[in-house]
Amino acid sequence: MVSRLAAGDATVGQLADPYDVSVQAVSKHIKVLTDAGLVTQSKDAQRRPCHLEAEVFDLMTKWIERYRQQAQERYDRLDAVLAEMRDEHEQPTNQRHRQQGAAS
Repeated sequence: MVSRLAAGDATVGQLADPYDVSVQAVSKHIKVLTDAGLVTQSKDAQRRPCHLEAEVFDLMTKWIERYRQQAQERYDRLDAVLAEMRDEHEQPTNQRHRQQGAAS
């Protein structure tokens, strides 16, 4: 539905047409999107076309991307630590003992 609204405004009935769902179900979905500030509805005679608020969507996307980048950096650091631990574990036992004795 969001991708359909990105192409242009549509009524709840128009949004429901391609799906095997009731107009009531689509209406509930639109209400959630409206409450989130992503969709607005205007009154046009008997129609109430839904409009995607692309600016809000863009702000959300930027916010999500910032946190995705932070999560990726954490995963990268974790990968480095795990690789280091794996490398230490894979060293031959006598080499580890020599290194530990030299460090003491």
